[in-house]
Amino acid sequence: MKLVKKILKIITTVLVVLLIAIYMLFVNFSSRKSDEEIQEVFHEVGVELFVANNTFNGFKYRTVSVQKTIDTTKTTLVFVHGAIGSAIDFKNYMTDSLLRLKFNMVSYDRVGYNYNDETLAQKSLKFEVDILKDFSKNLNPEKTILVGYSYGGPIVLAMTEKYKHIVLLAPAAYSIVEPMPFMLNFYKWKLTRWLVPHVWKSASLEKMTHKRELQKYELNWKICLSDIIAIHGDSDGIAPYENSLFLQEQFPEKQFELRTINDAGHTLVWSNFDFIKKEFLKLTH
Repeated sequence: MKLVKKILKIITTVLVVLLIAIYMLFVNFSSRKSDEEIQEVFHEVGVELFVANNTFNGFKYRTVSVQKTIDTTKTTLVFVHGAIGSAIDFKNYMTDSLLRLKFNMVSYDRVGYNYNDETLAQKSLKFEVDILKDFSKNLNPEKTILVGYSYGGPIVLAMTEKYKHIVLLAPAAYSIVEPMPFMLNFYKWKLTRWLVPHVWKSASLEKMTHKRELQKYELNWKICLSDIIAIHGDSDGIAPYENSLFLQEQFPEKQFELRTINDAGHTLVWSNFDFIKKEFLKLTH
């Protein structure tokens, strides 16, 4: 009996240590990088990153670009990340030599996802659209392509000005198919909320209000005047493929094109980089 108790004690101790280690890795993974750290990430692959901080209605947000000034002879790619996400989710594109030759590329950390940001996400799609308008106000729409990934998809789709193109990457734009993962409960439960890292609190808030916010727009997506390309994996369990099928029904065939990636999931921004890169290059003409 004593031996059994000893074995159980050892097993319990090992499990507790493993859980703590996994949690610490999760916290470290979730932490936002400082300006210097993200610049170093780009420097390691030989690309200079220019970082700035903007303010909108009293909220600060960090912007990044791979050119000091916009070359007006080139088209500009404006990347908008999802929840959870950051400006450097698009590092592979912003550091690619051919894409840098063809495009200006800029991105930003949405409010609630900045480094040392004490503010949480604002739970408002209109707020996100207004920030994007502020961020892109000095760009020529005729030479600008808005790229929205996941929750960034409906943000760029809600822009009413006509841009050269809008590219949706696994967009989460249809409330009916919006999944609500069990992990949200760790934020909902007061006993466990303190364990949730800041950016995941922001992501949880956005997820919990996403359906409501989408319902304000989804029956009127035709407010978008730009030509649209949606790139979506048919095995996406986070932003189901039905999102893009729904959007396809909202627009004329000439305005909306759907590119399906077979067996791809929600990480297509990274896992299907070559496919997406080729689609961007087609838009240089």
